[in-house]
Amino acid sequence: MVIADPDGDHYLVAGAIDPAQPLAILLPLDDNFHIRTEAALRFQRRLFGRAAGPLPRALTLTPRHRLRLVRMVRALDGRSAGATYREIAGVLFDTPRQSAAEWKTSSIRAQTIRLVKDAQTMMHGGYLRLLAGR
Repeated sequence: MVIADPDGDHYLVAGAIDPAQPLAILLPLDDNFHIRTEAALRFQRRLFGRAAGPLPRALTLTPRHRLRLVRMVRALDGRSAGATYREIAGVLFDTPRQSAAEWKTSSIRAQTIRLVKDAQTMMHGGYLRLLAGR
């Protein structure tokens, strides 16, 4: 069941629900307990007709982080399609064309390489840290 909420939908997975019995939430005591607790409180508020409130801070992205993630995906797509780092940088960043010598020591080159490497890490399991709010 999905409980729609403007601040983020809530997904309820349950067996048979007896309306005469109170609901319970089971939370594993793991590394994500604090995030799960905040999500459970948001769900409880929504269930009782109140505004759920904003997502837990660990699950929100700053505009800068969101831009970096978008650039990572685009950089990885380009690299996977055979684009050079220089071609990727030309698409991602509005920078003037540089000579080969300038490109070798360019901060944009280093940033582009980092974006691709970080995207590859995300692709190979690093995304789990993002989903866990880390």
